[in-house]
Amino acid sequence: MDPVIIVGAGPVGLTLALALARQEVPCVVLDEGPGKDEQRLARTVVLREDTAALVERLTGLPLTDAGFRWAGWRSMRRKQVMREIDFAARASDTHSPDFEADAHDPGGAAHGAGGGAHGAMSGTQAFGGGAHAAGSGAQRSGGSARDPKGSAQSLKSAGLGPSTDAQDSDGAHAPAPMHLAQHALTGALREAIIHERLIKVAVGSRLDSIEQESSGVTAHTRGPNGTWWRGSYLVGCDGPRSTVRKLQDIRFPGRTAVERYAVAALRTELPWPGQALLHRMPPWRTSGPASGEVTARPLADDVWRLDWLLPPGKDLVTPDLLVSRIRETLAGWNAGSTPPYELLDTGVHTVHHRLARRWRSGRVFLAGDAAHLLGALGTQGLDEGLRDADNLAWKLALAWHHGPHEALLDSYQAERRAVVAARLRAADQALPLLRSGGGLRSYVPGSARGHDALLTDGHLGRGPLGAPGVYADSPLAPAHTESETPVDTAPGAPVVDVRVTAEDGSFVQLRERLGRGVLLVVLIAPGTGVWARKHWVTAGIMPRLAAAVTALPHRAELLVAESYPGAAAHTVLLVRPDGHLVTALSGVRPADLYAAAETTLGGPATAEAEAETAASRT
Repeated sequence: MDPVIIVGAGPVGLTLALALARQEVPCVVLDEGPGKDEQRLARTVVLREDTAALVERLTGLPLTDAGFRWAGWRSMRRKQVMREIDFAARASDTHSPDFEADAHDPGGAAHGAGGGAHGAMSGTQAFGGGAHAAGSGAQRSGGSARDPKGSAQSLKSAGLGPSTDAQDSDGAHAPAPMHLAQHALTGALREAIIHERLIKVAVGSRLDSIEQESSGVTAHTRGPNGTWWRGSYLVGCDGPRSTVRKLQDIRFPGRTAVERYAVAALRTELPWPGQALLHRMPPWRTSGPASGEVTARPLADDVWRLDWLLPPGKDLVTPDLLVSRIRETLAGWNAGSTPPYELLDTGVHTVHHRLARRWRSGRVFLAGDAAHLLGALGTQGLDEGLRDADNLAWKLALAWHHGPHEALLDSYQAERRAVVAARLRAADQALPLLRSGGGLRSYVPGSARGHDALLTDGHLGRGPLGAPGVYADSPLAPAHTESETPVDTAPGAPVVDVRVTAEDGSFVQLRERLGRGVLLVVLIAPGTGVWARKHWVTAGIMPRLAAAVTALPHRAELLVAESYPGAAAHTVLLVRPDGHLVTALSGVRPADLYAAAETTLGGPATAEAEAETAASRT
């Protein structure tokens, strides 16, 4: 059978190629560029727990080698610390919630707030770089990004210390985000692809036409390697100006220039080593247009990415203005003295909100920025693009190996477009509130804390603005049965990464078994972690459950966990290849398990699909 053609060699396209190869599906990646990426420290991405785990699983490399996991999160309004989360404390004590300081707002007006740096930077304009030394020779405050000592004293001397009425709240359970340069991410993906026999990357290949028929897709590229490519399916991962989308005549409505940011990457030391910061309404005077907020995100080696929210309009951000803004901001955070710094890269980042009308046209699909643009209020467009790839890969793999299931392939648009549309709606509803510039609403008690909570959700990947999507209304969701039992994970939501016992008796994390194109059946059996597998694999309900798993309409792996949040003993979880929960059943229910698995796969395979698959292999 012909390979899958992937147009675009950005993070989403490369991730999709690796995800398909892991499921034994060959693919061709059409790369318009030279095969390597420009190194730009002002173009960075923030990955949440699920997308970082996806990349690590596909590349086999820990992202900590290429990026930086934040030690904490801090948000401020004027001189007051509104919220502080210590990720390091959470990592060292998994039984206690994050420390989260939630300072009471004394009733001041809550003017414009929110924003931040975003994943793939659509509309980034470089206007310089190089190394600029600055500062008054003041001693550097605090330690390096990996040495958190001394930060409290530095903040206090700058008049920016925690409020005296800061208090512990119920905490936020989002793990520390992973921050890395986009070229480092694509570099890790490209390195993994070099060792994949099923992936061919064609550099210098610019798409100019697509023809599709019932049996496949033909694409033509121009350039030094211009030729015709034959594929079973084609996926456009070719960015905001997607050629694939235009050739399929798919509309891309939305809003232009929702937010604009001036961006600088620099090497320096700040008073809160390793912690990301959102500072709303900073108290110091600034040159040029006022900035309602500035965001600082740490990278490895004492490098920081700083983003200043720009007022609406198209005012030119000159190099002199940006350097002045850098000096003023650093001085404001360091008791009036600008510490030494080295300017590494600069840019202007423009956020657009757009959503393609259709994500599938026959055998052609859209993913990533070709299908959607988002990024306001700290949300990450690349996170959603990687989730697109994870969702689509197992469905294409099943169709490639077993023939097209139209309901299964259609579910990609139904699930992913609904999630992204909800994310865009949440951002569009929050923007007027957070960017209104004041008004009577800003004097409502607690409004500043409410604004801060919204922005924290966006930046940390939780709540309506940032949490991974739940496919509650998916066409792949099975009908309700009396054997269903509640657990803390809702059907359609990503499962919790618990430790499980695999079929070979080894202990692994549940996420390590994802992405291989198989369904996962997880039995909750307390005590199984104490005894060797050989002592319980033939005992109790295990033989009956093993027989039910073997009889499923698609290959499945039986795993056993000692516990799962909210699950009683002998609960059976059915998990999709992309890690979303299908259903939780009370005990061994072979008929219900089979029906749920069949629905998850798009329903029974048609005779036409089976005949087409057989013909393609002869």
